Amino acid sequence: MSKLKLNPLARAMALAVPALCLMCGHAQAADVTLAPVTVTGAPVTPGATTVDKASLPAKVAATSDTARMLSDIPGLSLNGAGGVSSLPSIHGLADDRLRIKVDGMDLIASCPNHMNPALSYIDPSNVGMLKVYAGIAPVSAGGDSIGGTIIADSRAPEFATPGQAAITKGEVGAFYRSNNKASGANLSATYATDSFNISYSGSKSQADNYTAAADFKTTTATGRMGHTLPLNEVGSSAYETTNHSIGLAFKADKHLFEAKLGVQNMPYQLYPNQRMDLLGNDQQSINLRYTGQFDWGSLQARAYHEKVDHVMDFGPDKMYDYGMMGSPSLGMPMNTAGKTTGASVRAHFNLTPHDLVRVGGEVQQYQLDDWWPPVAGSMMMGPNAFLNINNGKRDRTALYGEWEKHIAPQWLTTLGLRFERVNSNADKVHGYEQATFPSAPPMMMDMMNQGRDASKFNNVDRNKTDNNLDLTALAKYTANPNYDIDVGFAHKTRSPNLYERYTWSTAAMMAIMNNVVGDGNGYVGDVNLKPEKANTLSATFDWHASDNSWGFKTTPFYTQVTDYIDAVRQPSSVGSVMSPSDNNATRTTGYVRLQYANQSARLYGFDVSGHMPFTTNAFGTFGLKGLLNYTKGTNQDTGDDLYNVMPLNAKLALTQQLGNWDNSLELAMVNDKGSVSDVRNEIKTPGYSLVNLRTSYTVKQVRVDLGVENLFNKFYDMPTGGAYTGQGATMGINSIPYGIAVPGMGRSIYVGVNVKF
Repeated sequence: MSKLKLNPLARAMALAVPALCLMCGHAQAADVTLAPVTVTGAPVTPGATTVDKASLPAKVAATSDTARMLSDIPGLSLNGAGGVSSLPSIHGLADDRLRIKVDGMDLIASCPNHMNPALSYIDPSNVGMLKVYAGIAPVSAGGDSIGGTIIADSRAPEFATPGQAAITKGEVGAFYRSNNKASGANLSATYATDSFNISYSGSKSQADNYTAAADFKTTTATGRMGHTLPLNEVGSSAYETTNHSIGLAFKADKHLFEAKLGVQNMPYQLYPNQRMDLLGNDQQSINLRYTGQFDWGSLQARAYHEKVDHVMDFGPDKMYDYGMMGSPSLGMPMNTAGKTTGASVRAHFNLTPHDLVRVGGEVQQYQLDDWWPPVAGSMMMGPNAFLNINNGKRDRTALYGEWEKHIAPQWLTTLGLRFERVNSNADKVHGYEQATFPSAPPMMMDMMNQGRDASKFNNVDRNKTDNNLDLTALAKYTANPNYDIDVGFAHKTRSPNLYERYTWSTAAMMAIMNNVVGDGNGYVGDVNLKPEKANTLSATFDWHASDNSWGFKTTPFYTQVTDYIDAVRQPSSVGSVMSPSDNNATRTTGYVRLQYANQSARLYGFDVSGHMPFTTNAFGTFGLKGLLNYTKGTNQDTGDDLYNVMPLNAKLALTQQLGNWDNSLELAMVNDKGSVSDVRNEIKTPGYSLVNLRTSYTVKQVRVDLGVENLFNKFYDMPTGGAYTGQGATMGINSIPYGIAVPGMGRSIYVGVNVKF
């Protein structure tokens, strides 16, 4: 551990805790008169947090990654990926362990590296609401998850007041960020009468590779066509994306009908922690919604369909191994096609002034094809296509009920039960060498054991059905207008995704292409995986002003997961016949081949957050905001630490408001990451602290945002950014330098302008 004056943990405790305790003291001195409590239709979940709508415009100028707009949510961190596709993690549980809804649609990442997660399909400029259920989510907020729920909605349709003129309005904005020369623009327009609304939103953003604050690579590496990078440039971090959305809405009395069409075109998004890059992602979606208000309550219905065509290959910073794959100019195309169709119906019944019941049903059908076309001129990648997942299917059907009741003036309880049936299947497969679907290992040469592995996969029962049960029990105690306690228990279940169950090749070259966590290792599925089952206990102690001018929250949590899907080492003899003695099972450095396996896990920790006004004088109104998060995750079968768990971290911000100016000075601190996953040879990272400066000025219809991130140009490694595989010959499992974490961005100045009309 470093000396006290340099240790980010000590800084976090020394700076954040006193400020938060001061808020707590403020809370204790407050008036204790009990306010009346009424039933509402919104679930009262411990840890449920909505991003302040007033803070959203400032975030648009600073990031093109919608997931990063959640960075101030207690208990939430981000796992590194592409420039617009970070993966949110709640209390150490990420990706498919979370239920993420975009405009009510349950979207699924259709990629062996999960390069197109749900939040990548909504641009920050189009976000109207972000809400997070951290840890315990009500059953009405979605199933098939164990870590929580994230809800992202675009702007709701608005209508003119009856008898008034039609609404005609719009916004146009643009931004620039210095470090990676990122630039972009957004446009939205609305026309609405008292019963009809038509709206459009569009956005485009692009960026070059970003640079770290110092040299970080031990050696230079050559990409395709002889392309090389400076030692401080983070290879494969560039991106370009375009999004369009058009919506139609009709309102009649208490009924609303809405239709949205969405299109995304992403020519490229390069990945510094994956062996391949996204070189094409086209998405089209249609989303239909109905809501109605009745004397007995309300009714909501939704139907949606999404189609995704996804292409991966080597970007300019990556290449093949010389002498093994042939010419470095060859590519390795990997194609994915996904289709998702879903529908849901939910009803809210106001039984009595003290009782509210929610019931609903959901259906989702998902189809996935993941194939790698043959490469002309390659001895090893042909003459046929490699079928990674052939006609994969994952269909969900769910029913749930939820009862919210005031059992006393100060007590509000919620009890929910959800049943979900998940059926998954996949057709037979073959490798590059086979033209048919083998049922037995070949008698002659079997390059990379493709025939052996395919025949083994083809002979097992791949049709799996899981009957999953979720239960949530929540209680809210309102002691007085300034103090609440939320307590809850949840039993949640998640079935394996298609890549966890149906990826089949044990060869290192194939396995490293099936990696959704960015650690550089190779992964193989297991058809017989069981669903994960998590039991979570959580409590939130909330002190706050009646007008929320100040507030302090602390949330301890504990989660026990049975059949947690972790990874185990493959024996050396299982892999390619070309390297039967690679010490895969025992090596403590380098990248390894892993297989998904059910084990047991435990996660626990706490979140602390608070805000309060500091002083008001001639220089404006000053305030403090603070955040402190800690999560510990352990594999109880092996004693190993869980992968990609964010270490202790804190954030403290001094805010100022003066007239049309809104300013903040932010200190972010992260402790060193010494608890790592040994089975994955996860990279340890040192602690660090960063200073960010932000300001905005609003006058009439114009808003200008200006900021400097990493003000003092501090070098740091991202603790959940994964392993750096961003350049060079990335196809061989250990053909690139090991032990280099993906570094964070150096100093970057950003400016954004938004004009309403």
